[in-house]
Amino acid sequence: MVNGLLRLPVLALTALALLVALVPAASASQRETRDVLVVSNNWGGNADLVDPRTFERLDRINVLPDKAKRIAEIEADPTAKFYFDNIRELVGEGHDQYVDDGFTSRDGRLVYFSRPSFADVVALDLESHRIVWRRHVDGYRADHMALSPDGRRLLVSASTANVVDELDTRTGRITRTFPSGDSPHENNYSRDGSTIFHASIGRVYTADDDPPVESVNAPESSKGRRVFEEVDARTFAVTKTIDMGQKLAEAGHPNLSPAVRPMAISPDERTVYFQVSFLFGIAEYDRGTDRVVGVLDLPLGDAAGIARTDYLLDSAHHGLAMNPQGTKLCVAGTMSGYAAIVRRAPFELQRVTHVGHVPYWSISSADGRYCFVSVARDDRVAVISYGTGNQVARIKVGFHPQRMRTGVIRSRYLDS
Repeated sequence: MVNGLLRLPVLALTALALLVALVPAASASQRETRDVLVVSNNWGGNADLVDPRTFERLDRINVLPDKAKRIAEIEADPTAKFYFDNIRELVGEGHDQYVDDGFTSRDGRLVYFSRPSFADVVALDLESHRIVWRRHVDGYRADHMALSPDGRRLLVSASTANVVDELDTRTGRITRTFPSGDSPHENNYSRDGSTIFHASIGRVYTADDDPPVESVNAPESSKGRRVFEEVDARTFAVTKTIDMGQKLAEAGHPNLSPAVRPMAISPDERTVYFQVSFLFGIAEYDRGTDRVVGVLDLPLGDAAGIARTDYLLDSAHHGLAMNPQGTKLCVAGTMSGYAAIVRRAPFELQRVTHVGHVPYWSISSADGRYCFVSVARDDRVAVISYGTGNQVARIKVGFHPQRMRTGVIRSRYLDS
């Protein structure tokens, strides 16, 4: 017994020594990477890396180092050329859509970009800015992406093929696909990576923008089939398909579109907040009861007096983020020209701040202090305080910023 008691201090000291030895290693690991905001400049063909704390632009990446080769391939293929030209005219407002979405790898070595007009995804080395791998997606256009929590899988919406491709982030190989509605769009993983939340938006470029009953997912609709899906990430089976137009109608909100645009999911993953085509506001869907439980109407802002047929690709609002605490939402009011901070409980508007022309995406900082809103037509990013709802900074970026993602980059890459 005495010998046992004598051994206790020795064991405690040994454990303490191990703990002390591990602390410098952890600190060194933390110093290896730094947080970044990746701003994809859709029409410019590049991306800006921004410090999400100081708002300083750290680097600009050319996402098209192979542009001449890709253009030559497209020119030699009549079908590819047809889609390339139509993407420019119908979706790009007369501009080629070079960069849509960009995620950094979990170790901060690579950044993955979807390139709509080239119908591909590339992995770029953040030190050399060279392409590590490239993968052509199914069909002729690549859109929104999602990175799995473990960083091993990348989802990309293949717009014209009506499927979502899963890519192996090490090789770029397409490993699986799951079916979507027309024009697959937004993708999100659950926190544990077991579930995928996906939505298709239909053919937003058609002229049929003012139907008498927008919520009907009729086969003859020029917009096509628009659905919200839950997918088992392990089996890739679609476990639930929802017509959100129907759910909105059942909740007392008829004639709203079934086309779910950006979405934000609560920390407990019970509630999905989403925007739909032509709606100035946010819908709240309870997964537990399978019901839309609320719709918050937001001001028209700059859109007052604008005909519905003139909305940009059917978007009244396009951009929705939730702070990490799960207490507030941040809205990019695309046609309205503002950013809005919304409280979740009660579900109400906190503040509207005018930010410029065509706010197009929103994303929260990792610490929950700020919401970043891309202002596409003004080539900048507005920084909104979640606390006050005020705009606290403006960041000049490249030509027509749209999607933004937070991630990490190895610190030494910025010193080289």
